[in-house]
Amino acid sequence: MPPARKRPRTYDPAKTRAAVLAQFGHVREAVAGLTPEQLALPTRLGEWTVRDLVAHIGMAVTAVHRALDQPEPAAADATPLDWPFRTAANSAAIADFTRRIAAGHPDLDAYLTDVEDSFRTLLDAHPGTRLLATSAGAMSLDDYLVTRTVELVVHTDDLAAAVPGLGIPHDRQALAACTRLLADALAVKAPGGSTEVRVPPYAVVQCVEGPRHTRGTPPNVVETDPLTWIRLATGRTRWKEAVADAKVSASGERADIGPYLPLMS
Repeated sequence: MPPARKRPRTYDPAKTRAAVLAQFGHVREAVAGLTPEQLALPTRLGEWTVRDLVAHIGMAVTAVHRALDQPEPAAADATPLDWPFRTAANSAAIADFTRRIAAGHPDLDAYLTDVEDSFRTLLDAHPGTRLLATSAGAMSLDDYLVTRTVELVVHTDDLAAAVPGLGIPHDRQALAACTRLLADALAVKAPGGSTEVRVPPYAVVQCVEGPRHTRGTPPNVVETDPLTWIRLATGRTRWKEAVADAKVSASGERADIGPYLPLMS
């Protein structure tokens, strides 16, 4: 696994909590009117239907519930930056759990409403410093909520891609946190300072081994928009396709970051 970042980015806990609630609320409102035919539509996530995907979005939030039900770890040994690199190991168990949730909750509207209500109650009842045992290691509730912004933003985009015209908005703070965490993960996976990756207006990171840029215009620059970056980082879009479609601007001999993508899938 890539080494941990020496100085992890900090996130405003109040903004993160509000972002998770806002993005989940956008999803709940958008799927409330989906028809059985729409819920049966395929998604870009293998065999998952829209119903499975919606169930998984709820499950991504109730991961907080499950973690709070466990004994509190003695000490933290992980940060949000550890999480993107440890999700693949649990993919089979996650897929199985998702299908069971989908099968066990035929009324998805009621399910998501219950999830949202109980989540608000939990956030009010627990301090952000409370440690959780997560799949990435022991981290604080505030840190774990940063990873929930990635789950919600990525799967909101998956849902919008699966259901034409659904048009689910992205909460600005959720999109910002998701973009920044995945940009920082690239800097961990490809450490260095020869290439500047820009995802305006949310993130700029230095990465890739080679001569470090110190002033003026960097010789190697990659620039793209937040959703394209998130799709690249999670394998929804391929690097060569994004460059060919002018979704990404890449200049300089070290600007090809395709070999480091996706960061998680």
